[in-house]
Amino acid sequence: MSGFKEFLDFDGLGLAELIQKKEISTNEICEAAINRIEQENPKLNAVVTPIFDLARKSIADKLPQGPFSGVPFLLKDLLAAYAGVPLTNGSKAFENFIPAYDSDLVKRFKMAGLVILGKTNCPEFGLLGYTEPELHGITRNPWHHDHTPGGSSGGSAAAVASGMVPVASGGDGGGSIRIPASCCGLFGLKPTRGRNPTGPDHGQIWQGAVVEHVLSRSVRDSAALLDATQGTDIGAPYIIAPPEKPYLQIIDQDPLPLKIAFNTRSPLNTDVDQECVTAVEKTAKILESLGHHVEEAAPELDGITLAKSYLTLYIGEIASDIDQLENILGRKPVRSDVETLTWTLGLLGRTFSAGYFVTAMREWDNAARIMGQFHEKYDLYLTPTLAAPPVKIGELKPKPIEQIALNIVNMFGLGRLLKASGITDQLAIESLAKTPFTQLANFTGQPAMSVPLHLTENGLPCGVHFMGRFGDEQTLLQLAAQLERDLPWQDRLITNMKKSST
Repeated sequence: MSGFKEFLDFDGLGLAELIQKKEISTNEICEAAINRIEQENPKLNAVVTPIFDLARKSIADKLPQGPFSGVPFLLKDLLAAYAGVPLTNGSKAFENFIPAYDSDLVKRFKMAGLVILGKTNCPEFGLLGYTEPELHGITRNPWHHDHTPGGSSGGSAAAVASGMVPVASGGDGGGSIRIPASCCGLFGLKPTRGRNPTGPDHGQIWQGAVVEHVLSRSVRDSAALLDATQGTDIGAPYIIAPPEKPYLQIIDQDPLPLKIAFNTRSPLNTDVDQECVTAVEKTAKILESLGHHVEEAAPELDGITLAKSYLTLYIGEIASDIDQLENILGRKPVRSDVETLTWTLGLLGRTFSAGYFVTAMREWDNAARIMGQFHEKYDLYLTPTLAAPPVKIGELKPKPIEQIALNIVNMFGLGRLLKASGITDQLAIESLAKTPFTQLANFTGQPAMSVPLHLTENGLPCGVHFMGRFGDEQTLLQLAAQLERDLPWQDRLITNMKKSST
């Protein structure tokens, strides 16, 4: 395999097997990934902090013998602390922050044998469903460079979908693994709350909404990495039962016939693109052909109330994040330390009372109970992942006139005036109009996944979304693997990767 031209043909476990059989060396695979990054990254801007020499050193120092020993990997530049490597969180406020330690999840990635080649782009603090931060610039979708790869794990998604690495890390606090997975034709699993570690810096991130895992080409890579990383860490706020069997072991077996509810209506009563509806309807027919029972049904939830509760958490967390920048900067933060929209939302977050915040969080608990009852009848809940295919770059950013208004609000500290205008209710709907389906799993802590089963007429990926019972990643992964065998999406993904090379 001179030059390892076949690099794009293998998922992570496939590469690990080649190494184990001594058909190719770890160094050759590492250099193939580096070459691919150097070829594709100038077009896409997915990798913002390359650490190639550090990766080579980790190989020379002898890698742990884990299931992914020698497999190239990228870390999302948010939460994932790697000792001695910048952790910018997509913000100029963190531009010079270099942690002296590994996060617990990064430690487990390393123990799995992964060779970490760098950090990937994300929006500031992971706040948006598109990846266009001021610090590192725009990341583009490998399927069509004029379109977004989604966010907040947009850099990781673009890297995997372009063949830089077979798998990369992501975090998900409202859809940030599943949204870019849908936009880039990848498999994206958000595990159950508490499944993966959050230490040592964090306990419950965003009140338990945020969970970290990976975006991958194959279901088996996601399953095997969850096997390698799952389990509580010291001081964890959530402790859940481990799986009865390794996830990788069970995905070769088709699930028993499942009862699956599906719904294509937005919980916000906003528009859903016909391509997204078609994706679900096609999937429902496929599921029926595989022996599953599928019927139209939806949980009795107040989507608008939940959206408002999410915005309350969102702006509250932003306000806190800005306040805590003093620990990083050594001074009180000022407007210029963060992006205009981030500062505005922080101002807004300071206008709500603690009581209002608690009331909002109680809506999440109520939603969890309702979903628990829903899953007494249905094994899984199927919806579109997104309400629209990947939008064009810049489409979701504030317009120039809106930017001017935000600057005025920030200049004069008009957070309370902004609140009095009633903008929060408007924001709750408008900010989630393109992504109304993914937040529910973050509210309730349930596992959920985006599966790449559809391409639009314009050749853009469009995922479908499944939610499972709390703690039951097994059923999701088994079904995803069954769908992957029936509709092997990696074939078209590899074809698109190779097209970009010509």
